[in-house]
Amino acid sequence: MSLEFTLKEALTLPGEGLHWVEAKFPPASSIQKEGKCLYVILLMAVYWCTEALPIAVTSLLPISLFPLLGVLPSSKVCPQYFLDTNVLFMSGLILVLAVEEWNLHRRIAIFVLLLVGTSPARLILGMMLTTCTLSMWLSNTATTALMMPIAKSVLQNLFENMEMFKDCEEGSDLKDNTLTEPLPEEKLHLPSDGSQREEKLEIDANSTLVEQKITEEQNKLWKGFLISIPYAASIGGTATLTGTTPNLILVGQLKIYFPGCDMVNFSSWFMFSCPLAYLFLIFGWLWITFLHGGFNIRSRGKNGNAAASQARVKSVLKSEYRKLGPFTFAEGAVLGFFLLFSLMLFTRDPKFVPGWAILFQNGYVSDAVTGMTFVIILCFFPSQKPSLKWWFTPKASEKVNPPLLSWAKIQTNLPWNVILLIGGGYALAKGCEISGLSTWIGNQLHPLVSLKPSTALILILVFVTCFTELASNTATIIILLPILIKLTFRMRVNPLFLVIPATVVCSYAFMLPISTPPNSIAFATGHLKVKDMIKSGIVMNIMGILLLLLNVNTWDFRLQPLWELM
Repeated sequence: MSLEFTLKEALTLPGEGLHWVEAKFPPASSIQKEGKCLYVILLMAVYWCTEALPIAVTSLLPISLFPLLGVLPSSKVCPQYFLDTNVLFMSGLILVLAVEEWNLHRRIAIFVLLLVGTSPARLILGMMLTTCTLSMWLSNTATTALMMPIAKSVLQNLFENMEMFKDCEEGSDLKDNTLTEPLPEEKLHLPSDGSQREEKLEIDANSTLVEQKITEEQNKLWKGFLISIPYAASIGGTATLTGTTPNLILVGQLKIYFPGCDMVNFSSWFMFSCPLAYLFLIFGWLWITFLHGGFNIRSRGKNGNAAASQARVKSVLKSEYRKLGPFTFAEGAVLGFFLLFSLMLFTRDPKFVPGWAILFQNGYVSDAVTGMTFVIILCFFPSQKPSLKWWFTPKASEKVNPPLLSWAKIQTNLPWNVILLIGGGYALAKGCEISGLSTWIGNQLHPLVSLKPSTALILILVFVTCFTELASNTATIIILLPILIKLTFRMRVNPLFLVIPATVVCSYAFMLPISTPPNSIAFATGHLKVKDMIKSGIVMNIMGILLLLLNVNTWDFRLQPLWELM
């Protein structure tokens, strides 16, 4: 017996007389289930944004609330915390721990800075390129934390006096004392001749103005260095599937709504997002360098010896590189495994040619299999170069050759809270689908259905960009993805046309210190003000949206028919 009930309404059609129209309504229990799911989502959104509870604890709420409220049974909630995509993310984090264990990331960062040059504009470019590349594999927060001390060391040697980095918003003390309160004539020891005295005062005033101008330019450059690092980290995180959490949440939710969909994998995402990331990086570098005077910065130091300042920077970078010692066997092994891991991800199923996955049973091998295979190898591969003498030395068995990565290191340093956060997002998506909440919300967005897809995309990107400035990008994408997917059904467009750009733009949060952890790290140095971040960040947001629209309309996901996703 159907639980649905019907209501017949009389409807008069012009020229056709009276007709009965049968309207169907869902049962009351179904409506209650949607409301309960919405309550859980809103509760978690408030907790995520305010951090009233730790983020990881908030992510566990679906395990408790969904079964208790009758939204979803426990047997369907718990598996969402260890899906295939979450395992891929965890394996990527463990591989990064091996890179950090042997200081390979620091060697790469210093090498790139030595390679690009030591002029201010080149150094900013080097900082951004290094940060962006590392952020593709490391977390954005870890990359920013790594690059900040390097940036500070570079700037300390680029300028002779660190006092010149003090904030100049109110003007320097030199300006206040010299220009507005000139010393009495007897303390200046000037000649009695009036013309000579005026000439001397004019020379002192001009010299002071030049010094003040140099101080202001150097202060702007300092801010440019600091602000470029978190921006590059956020951009780099969008380039790979494992670079930032929203990317993986998207893949997980696509598999929930389209179980047979494997269009978005590591290689296809990389081909779409990596060119966009580096293009955005170049435009961002031009904007930051122009805004903060990196192209026309004047002489450094008291004597205006720019060449000497750059030589000091190069000397310091070479000294830091020498401190790392020679390239070790462990570093070479980790680098080799990391490159092989990346290559295997790219070639598993690149779409335009058959990948190595065809050697195995169809549907059995995923990117998570690749990731975990390399994690297991790292846990037993020796960190010291093996020798044939080991087989002929009686006491060789007593010597321990530690592996590249130990379980103690993994257990202590793996960010389990992020893994739980992703699982909580998947659980919410499952709850939205089963309860029918996403369908209900999609029906409320009827006004957007009449818009052109391109117009709807622009409005969505602008809304997501503004929303993610105030909320975490993970919480933003968890809440919006089910809504956007249902909206695409009603608009009859490919879901990827809306959800992929919305996921990417979630990481474009540049305007406020609270927007992302990398922004907070840069702001915590004390050299940046909120207005500095807003002034540079608003242009970055606009550039990001425009470049993303360009990318969508060139590498266009609408070319794939909708029914291929089903």
